[in-house]
Amino acid sequence: MKTRVACLAAALSLAMLLPWDLVAQTARGTSLSREAAVRQIESARPQQRVEALAALSRRGRMEDTELMARRLQDQDDGVRDAAESALWILWSRSGDAGIDALFKRGMEQMNPEQAEAAVATFSEIIRLKPDFAEGWNKRATLLFHLGRFQESLSDCDEVMRRNPHHFGALAGYGQIFAHLQEYEKALEYFERALRINPNMHGVKVNRELMRKLIAEKAGRAI
Repeated sequence: MKTRVACLAAALSLAMLLPWDLVAQTARGTSLSREAAVRQIESARPQQRVEALAALSRRGRMEDTELMARRLQDQDDGVRDAAESALWILWSRSGDAGIDALFKRGMEQMNPEQAEAAVATFSEIIRLKPDFAEGWNKRATLLFHLGRFQESLSDCDEVMRRNPHHFGALAGYGQIFAHLQEYEKALEYFERALRINPNMHGVKVNRELMRKLIAEKAGRAI
């Protein structure tokens, strides 16, 4: 069981390394203001919705999250992918050049050899700018991979206080509870993540695994 969940957790972590290139290139190539992008995001044309999302990824504000998250339910596959990538880009901008430089360093340190250094970097970000939700989220991810589950849960709580649409943190709760063999809680959080972002294949796989494990547990109890 632990092996299965570990493999799925790894798959989810890889899924969070999103293909941002298209959105980033579109953002660089658009002259849309934030206000124009807010209007255009409801366009009948998928390409215009993608352009609006790209513009908001660079020029938007955290309060635009809800508007952008609606496009995770879009009827067009490309718009849904763009919405997911655009949200990650938006969430990774702190609005402070110094914090953003630290964030970039922390991201570069997110590997097994530098995990503890990355924790220290994101801890410094949290100390300097505690309202920056993504600093908490990245530290939560690292703590999870280091097996520090309770600390990771606490950081997930901090993420959700600041960004209640954070489907990544919700999926993170699910991973942690799956490792703790609290399958009902894991299922609850995977379902919550998918209600916001139904496009995460790895989370869907984990949701079905939790349902199977809950059913097996109930069968053994009879």
